[in-house]
Amino acid sequence: MTAQHNFRKLNIWREGIEIVKDTYATTKIFPKSEIYSLTNQMQRCSVSIPSNIAEGTSKSLTKHFFNYLETALGSAFEREIQLIIAFEIHYISEDTFKHLERKIQSIQGMITRFMESLEKKS
Repeated sequence: MTAQHNFRKLNIWREGIEIVKDTYATTKIFPKSEIYSLTNQMQRCSVSIPSNIAEGTSKSLTKHFFNYLETALGSAFEREIQLIIAFEIHYISEDTFKHLERKIQSIQGMITRFMESLEKKS
């Protein structure tokens, strides 16, 4: 059994890695009191995005890969909400918020379109 896709060649996986790097850079400035709450939550859900994409590529059935993509998409939406919270409680500037919001919404669209393409093929 071989993987359906090489995750390293998928744009959605590469963009997911960029989200992780952005998240770690952003949460470095958060108060230490957030280390086990918002910081940890943002890091975990951002890591979940490329991780689920990669894990899904190992599945032999498209429907199983699709489930992992759904989880990655859910994590991307979770990450967007946490970004909104970070902005609302003044942990990040409006410019940073808008930049990161565009990036997370972009990957949400990319994952959705990829899922739609998989549905058409199956």
